[in-house]
Amino acid sequence: MLIGEYQHTLDTKGRVMVPAKLRDDLGEQFILTKGLDGCLFAYSMGEWAKLDARIRESSMVESRTIARFLFASASPVEPDKQGRILIPQNLREYAHLEKDVTVIGASVRAEIWDKATWEHSCESLTSEDIEAAMRKLGF
Repeated sequence: MLIGEYQHTLDTKGRVMVPAKLRDDLGEQFILTKGLDGCLFAYSMGEWAKLDARIRESSMVESRTIARFLFASASPVEPDKQGRILIPQNLREYAHLEKDVTVIGASVRAEIWDKATWEHSCESLTSEDIEAAMRKLGF
């Protein structure tokens, strides 16, 4: 399970450190793609295969938009010996990644955020929002 919040810096080549705790679950190669709310999603190859299967099981009418969004921007990445991955330019631009980055674990995926965007997202979340989400999920 991917959990935790980690602060890192994007280097001048567009590389960022993926925390060892997350790398262990993501594997030696994983998929990086556009995510929701302006972040990037990182999936292990196993979780990516499950996501692919769910999309394939859906009708084209229902799945075409999400398939285009996720698969067109998807890129396999491999951490180097220092645990850094190179984030493709198009994904850096999408997530507005320039320097300060927050990497989080979100259960079956990791997310990579511009630090200021992450902080704003956290600050704008209210207890009522969390309560409503918990009710919807049956907590």
